[in-house]
Amino acid sequence: MAELTPILRVDPDDVPERVLVMGDPARAELAARRLEGRRMLGSFREYVTYGGTHRGVDVAVASHGVGAPGAVIVFEELSRAGVRRIIRTGTCGGLAVEVEDGDLVIVTGAIRADGVTDAMVPAPFPALASVDVVTAIRRAVASTRRRSHEGVVLTHSLFYPGEVLGGDLEFWHRAGAIAVEMECAALFVNGSLNSLTTGAVLVADGNPLHREAGGYDPHRQVVYDAVEAMIDIGLDALIDG
Repeated sequence: MAELTPILRVDPDDVPERVLVMGDPARAELAARRLEGRRMLGSFREYVTYGGTHRGVDVAVASHGVGAPGAVIVFEELSRAGVRRIIRTGTCGGLAVEVEDGDLVIVTGAIRADGVTDAMVPAPFPALASVDVVTAIRRAVASTRRRSHEGVVLTHSLFYPGEVLGGDLEFWHRAGAIAVEMECAALFVNGSLNSLTTGAVLVADGNPLHREAGGYDPHRQVVYDAVEAMIDIGLDALIDG
């Protein structure tokens, strides 16, 4: 038995090369229920990791919490444990008007407004998903016939804009971002630095620029149903290639 990783508390020898990650530990458990031979590999704070097989291939599922600084701890420890492919499955807010609740977003790259990657690489460094992973996700989405969009997302460190500086979502939408979330840029940059293949498929649970009166409510059946489909898509893409 190797020494456990400091934060994930997993034995690197137990961690397979392919990992599906998501913010919510409860969602990680939901994903892990789909695995054959499921077992918990580690648990500490908001970070839980499960191992098992999907269609005969060894995979793991791990939660990374909310926000890039905490999430990049997970990505780095997984890399040090020998992981070679990571796909993020999570929720996002649509920015483009056509991104509706329950739609899927296939992420090709991320704008680095996350607050942590500036400490990892210079400002001009891009945050890009791996082409082969994007292709695998695209194939998996196509097999479901679910409504989807593909493009660049904004990875932002701020969930609720404050009254002093306000928000900049409209600016980034005009620049081409189709959705906003909080972790993809950190995943893609960490993947580039560690020679991992990475990607992400997300579910839109609202649209902050085109929201009807009544506010934000991610706890609706249209979102839950899409999340179930997203998990299946992520697992299928994880073992494709």
